[in-house]
Amino acid sequence: MADTTPDDALIVFTPSGKRGRFPIGTPVLQAARSLGVDIDSVCGGRAICGRCQITIGEGEFAKHGIRSTAAHLSEFSAVEKRYDDKRGLLAGRRLSCQTKLLGDAVIDVPPESQVHKQVVRKRAEARAIDMNPATRLYFIEVEEPDMHKPSSDLERVYRALAEQWNVADVSCNLTIMQNLQKVLRQGEWKITVAVFSRPASGSNIMTAIWPGFHDKAFGLAVDVGSTTIAAHLCSLSTGDVVASSGLMNPQIRFGEDLMSRVSYVMMNPGGEKEMTAAIREALNTLAAQVATEASIDKTDILEAVLVGNPVMHHLFLGIDPTELGGAPFALATGLAVTRPAKELDLQLNPGAYVYVLPCIAGHVGADTAGVVLSESPQYSEDNMLIVDVGTNAEIVLGSKNRLLACSSPTGPAFEGAQITCGQRAAPGAIERIRIDPVTLEPRYRVIGSELWSDEPGFEEAVASTGVTGICGSGIIEVIAEMYLAGIINQDGLVDGGMAEKSPRIRPHKRTFTYVVREGEPFISITQNDVRAIQLAKAALYAGTRLLMDKLGIEHVDRIRLAGAFGSHIDVKFAMILGLIPDCPLDKVQSAGNAAGTGARIALLNAKARDEIEHVVRRIEKIETAVEPLFQQHFVEAMAIPHKTAFFANLAKEVKFPEPKTIIPLESDGSERRKRRRS
Repeated sequence: MADTTPDDALIVFTPSGKRGRFPIGTPVLQAARSLGVDIDSVCGGRAICGRCQITIGEGEFAKHGIRSTAAHLSEFSAVEKRYDDKRGLLAGRRLSCQTKLLGDAVIDVPPESQVHKQVVRKRAEARAIDMNPATRLYFIEVEEPDMHKPSSDLERVYRALAEQWNVADVSCNLTIMQNLQKVLRQGEWKITVAVFSRPASGSNIMTAIWPGFHDKAFGLAVDVGSTTIAAHLCSLSTGDVVASSGLMNPQIRFGEDLMSRVSYVMMNPGGEKEMTAAIREALNTLAAQVATEASIDKTDILEAVLVGNPVMHHLFLGIDPTELGGAPFALATGLAVTRPAKELDLQLNPGAYVYVLPCIAGHVGADTAGVVLSESPQYSEDNMLIVDVGTNAEIVLGSKNRLLACSSPTGPAFEGAQITCGQRAAPGAIERIRIDPVTLEPRYRVIGSELWSDEPGFEEAVASTGVTGICGSGIIEVIAEMYLAGIINQDGLVDGGMAEKSPRIRPHKRTFTYVVREGEPFISITQNDVRAIQLAKAALYAGTRLLMDKLGIEHVDRIRLAGAFGSHIDVKFAMILGLIPDCPLDKVQSAGNAAGTGARIALLNAKARDEIEHVVRRIEKIETAVEPLFQQHFVEAMAIPHKTAFFANLAKEVKFPEPKTIIPLESDGSERRKRRRS
């Protein structure tokens, strides 16, 4: 890698964030391999396999301090054109083995080009839902035209719906009118119609027609997360989830976190249109995938329901999210939205409708509304705490008497970002870990294998993926275990004196690190890693504590951890770390992908839409940024598990280590860390 000169250029890869400077003319694939970027290639750079496809980021990237443009890469080569002619390349895609670096560039590696592809951990949770879909099918027999009874075909269809199904006050779009006569005659005056209804408004809209009998009616429930998009295809007849699929949010190439994406819009006029197009294209890809999996046609998808955080909500609807980037974080609209799918560029049935759940506040979105619909704190007798752990944690607290909500800026540390050996959940990532308190030896389990590292056959079981890093659930456990083993103290300082006990405690710059795994890759937890997690968990706890203050309570009765991350962390370790307040462990549960479940409920039960719109209006929104006590709670929550709060319920399950004070190294780093018992 060269020094900074006019003869080299900076390249940044997303979503990994790895970056470096390389001489002009360096193939992108070569640069990726030099930096250890997770990019696939089977043919060895001969442009045969096509697995190394990448996309160039266009515009100003303030986060990376560079301007990236297609002109900073070599022109589309004859070799790439030949591959495109034979096998096809998506618009904007390049083969990294044939593309050379000519200037500063932000390069996105799409999920299908990654060796360790994302494990989409959002799934449809088992849940009983009262079936009352907004879109229903009706088979009707229509009276044939009669010279003695002059009336139009459409009028007689409306009359048949009213007489045979008691469905009145029906309207339809122009497409239905244009196709109606042909469908009626093809079906010999027997047709099936789909009608979209909202009981609250009393409107009935005929959205699709088929000749004869047709019984395929499906809807799509979608959770548009900032990192992952998950879609569930549901039968509107039975409520069954017949297919599910997920993919990485393609907006990651514009910024890994939400504020980076808002910043991209601010720096690049029209950038919101790029991100809107990206998210809609991703939804069309998912719709095609689940339709294929279920062996149905996309035209059988008659409706879609979406949830997402406020930025995703706005970008999907084609709304500029700039106002969400700064105080007072004003939403363009927080109301529920019902629009034709065609208007939103979704390739479903031409008459399909899309319902988007309401947002709660500028940083508490429709995804949280979905969680509320799923977990129903509005009916709870006792105080329930719901935490959707993500880059921006959304928190809801209360009962049937009063509900409050806020968000806390936890950052991406829980997803593996900002952690030395952190990564997203993918095969090969450490997801469980235990540390022997006597020897300080670790044992761990990785995604893709049920074996622990100290069990026979482990190395063979993980040979195909290797041990690649440590994901969010593993990071929570390793730091909690380091605390229980005395490797770090309550303030999160790594105790260098433990090096006398184990060679796994080693000097690292001016601090110390704990080595989890030797070899390649070398996996360790540094002092900075511990600090990153402390900052994230303190923000989350402080937000919770603020809501408890507002509600006038000192403890919560039940806790639900929502979201993909919340589904896979061990609640005991989350409490040891101080991620959540003290509570009986049997009252702390994972809610799974509660936002996605809420979307399914709204898809399958039209009355649930009216319910959540009503509940959202009575949720009190607390803005942590303007609350004086938030900073105090944050500082106290930096300690593990907490500086002042006593975790009485947790103490029944876990033996806390003796408190100890660790004296930091001298500024020159020459003295070993000392310690004394408090």
